[in-house]
Amino acid sequence: MTLSPWTRRLLAAFSGLVLVLIYTPLLLVLLNSFNVSRTFAWPPTGYTTRWWSAAFQSTGARSAILVSLEVAVIATVIALVLGTLAALALQRYDFFGRDAVSLLIILPIALPGVVTGIALANAFLTIFGIELGLFTLVVSHATFCMVTVFNNAVARLRRLGGNLEEASMDLGAGPFTTFRRVTLPMLRSALLAGGLLSFALSFDEIIVTTFTVGQGVQTLPIWIYQNLFRPNQAPVVNVVAAALILFSAVPIYFAQRLSGDSREGMTGAR
Repeated sequence: MTLSPWTRRLLAAFSGLVLVLIYTPLLLVLLNSFNVSRTFAWPPTGYTTRWWSAAFQSTGARSAILVSLEVAVIATVIALVLGTLAALALQRYDFFGRDAVSLLIILPIALPGVVTGIALANAFLTIFGIELGLFTLVVSHATFCMVTVFNNAVARLRRLGGNLEEASMDLGAGPFTTFRRVTLPMLRSALLAGGLLSFALSFDEIIVTTFTVGQGVQTLPIWIYQNLFRPNQAPVVNVVAAALILFSAVPIYFAQRLSGDSREGMTGAR
């Protein structure tokens, strides 16, 4: 597509404006984590690192981080297993209702978080009679984390086709051997990218978590929300939020790099 110079300048200006609107609040959070004022007076009258020391010494923040890591890791593992199996079933086999099943898998992340949270909470309490807690939180996160793995795996399978798998079975390899030596190496980078995205999505999630977390379990986003407006905790919350921004950027960056790398999918099979 050929664009005129004025059109290119207009698109560049609009893109720059959007990036400013997105990243300016994040930069303010980072700056306020060093602000000497407890009320985040602007512009800052000075800078200090004492809030970072206070955040590292906060037992509530450390406990919430450990809970979020535990939930994110378990939910990601479940999502990798179920998302991979679902992608293989829907992409490699043709059966009645395949499109409907695909829609049902994607639906949890497409619906508003409030709707998903209420539906899951009602299902746990009313249908299954399960008390809300760490187990329900992991299951809830896995339902929408699975979508990222599923989408990545389906996209990779569509791009690769099934010729290599058919050739492997023609040479005498069974289904499990073909999956281990051909399919899985081709999916490796896509699954890793989906896993990283799932981990970041679970670690930062708050809406569904609010409805399914139960008593006695506190994830990091819940801790931030509950302490945000407490005068003595506001600076510490700002530090935790700044650290969370930096921490979340890492898996998202690597997931983006891995999702765009299609060469491994073509050369990974042995």
